[in-house]
Amino acid sequence: MLTGKTKNIGVIGCPIEHSLSPLMQNIAITDSGLDYAYTAMLVHPHKLKEAIKGLQALNYRGVNVTIPHKIEVISLLDEIDENAKMIGAVNTILFEDNLIKGFNTDASGFINSLYNHMVKIKDEQAVLLGAGGAARAVIWGLIKAGIKSIVIGVRNPLKVQPLVDAFKDYLAIEAQDWTTDAFQSKLTDMSLLINATPLGMHPNLEEKPPIQWNKIKNRIVVYDLIYNPSITKFLSEAQQNGHKIMNGAEMLVEQGAESFKIWTGIMPNTKKMLQVL
Repeated sequence: MLTGKTKNIGVIGCPIEHSLSPLMQNIAITDSGLDYAYTAMLVHPHKLKEAIKGLQALNYRGVNVTIPHKIEVISLLDEIDENAKMIGAVNTILFEDNLIKGFNTDASGFINSLYNHMVKIKDEQAVLLGAGGAARAVIWGLIKAGIKSIVIGVRNPLKVQPLVDAFKDYLAIEAQDWTTDAFQSKLTDMSLLINATPLGMHPNLEEKPPIQWNKIKNRIVVYDLIYNPSITKFLSEAQQNGHKIMNGAEMLVEQGAESFKIWTGIMPNTKKMLQVL
């Protein structure tokens, strides 16, 4: 029951009707026995500044931030953590001590989902497909987990060079045209293949990145950040070729759990959150 003591948290975005965050966060609240309430709130881009100030004035504990506000919201915050700085985006806000603090939990959410399945990352090699905002979080997460090298497969490597330059001091990283034989040859020695593109997302179920599966000699982990559908054409082909597959549902849960901990100080039961998804 909502009372005058209930602490409010939520998610802002535009659109927001599709968000699954209220489902999993309210399960976490109930399971943790907290007097909190999590709601989804539509915030149009031109109202972002007013929304953030309004949430602070209404004594919200915090909110998640989703498309299209993750970058634009940074200028409205008093401070951001290292993850948000390196990724260049904020997905979690905490209102505390009259300050508005920004965090990014995507990188740790991605890595924690791999650790849940005992996937080895340190000193391994990864191939990453795509170079958008999600890719930056994946790269930073892999760097913090000790990955040895990353090859980014994209349509236009020159366009992605600023991303490579942003992380080149941390590891061996390069971008290549994913249609070339040179790129496909990079698949031979990797242990982790990640799709961070929207190819194959509902409703475009027949789309997929151009991977030549016969180039992959060992059994590897193939991770698609898409979770709708749960098994994309990309993952289906990987599974048919004997590889371990993962989708983005666990990353969604793990990053949400990290946000929950920032607001409440409690790490929720991620198994229950995943089950409701």
